[in-house]
Amino acid sequence: MAVTTDTAPLTAPFDVVLTEGRPALLQLPAGTVADPVAWAAEHRAALRATLAEHGAVLVRGLGIADARTVGRVAGELLDSVLTEREGFAARRVLADGVHSSSEWPVDQPMCMHHELSYAREVPATLLFSCLTAPESGGVTGVSDSAAVLRALPAPLVARFETEGWLLDRNYTDTVGVSPEAAFGTADRAGIEEYCAARDIECVWQANGDLRTRQRAAAVLRHPVTGERGWFNQIAFLNEWTLDPVIREYLKFEFGDDGLPFNSKYGLGSGLDEDTVLTINAVYEEHTLREPWQAGDLMLVDNLRMAHSREAYEGEREIAVVLGDPVTLPAHP
Repeated sequence: MAVTTDTAPLTAPFDVVLTEGRPALLQLPAGTVADPVAWAAEHRAALRATLAEHGAVLVRGLGIADARTVGRVAGELLDSVLTEREGFAARRVLADGVHSSSEWPVDQPMCMHHELSYAREVPATLLFSCLTAPESGGVTGVSDSAAVLRALPAPLVARFETEGWLLDRNYTDTVGVSPEAAFGTADRAGIEEYCAARDIECVWQANGDLRTRQRAAAVLRHPVTGERGWFNQIAFLNEWTLDPVIREYLKFEFGDDGLPFNSKYGLGSGLDEDTVLTINAVYEEHTLREPWQAGDLMLVDNLRMAHSREAYEGEREIAVVLGDPVTLPAHP
């Protein structure tokens, strides 16, 4: 099935601040926005045009203070909201359609990835809003997938383009997410039906845990720009990106095939550490960063830009809305 996307007419984009190493910044004069929701409604077309031009835009000065307001702003800026399925980490519900960022150890980074890039239905647009800024760290970095693709070694790209990539997962009630949390139901028949419709292999273990395997394309041609980009979670969801202590503990407890998730080449071969380090190093070279301030809003084109989360100290609350779902074709 072909990818669909928002084709509404675009007005001229905003003039933004472009600084090397940082995402496009739309700085609103302090105290000029009385109602973030009304502002979003009035400036939707210009903001969407700015997003289309830059792939990600950070709006500073809106003064968003609570999750309910985030949801109302999202209602003005997004065509629709995606109900997440197959998530790899837990989220808390903050308001209708609004969730926390994925729960992940605060001292461990979440490496670059495109949200739900292993799934068939993915959000084309991500909306992040900072309700509480951390004392230090915690940046949500972004990276252009087309630039990353050009910078990766050609043989590595060629193999993944030919084979696609595999994601092996183990859903348990002790580590990672449970089948019910991932699929929205505890009914085995319902989970099996969901998986069958999306070419996901699923096997129930004797202890009731679920093991799945799914294949996806590693490179995506953007439906609007036509550019090819490195669109996946190969490096992030791989054993070599895990903290070594955590990796060894999980393997000791659950075996080599028992990790909550692990990515592989599309025909089933494992990745070596150097390959994963190479991908993450290229991402690092192309990462744009801007520390969060309370009240910030960031829109990200998920089909074009990968995003990450750095380790942090102090309290941090980033509200997330997954929007504008599109259906991706299966790997040929």
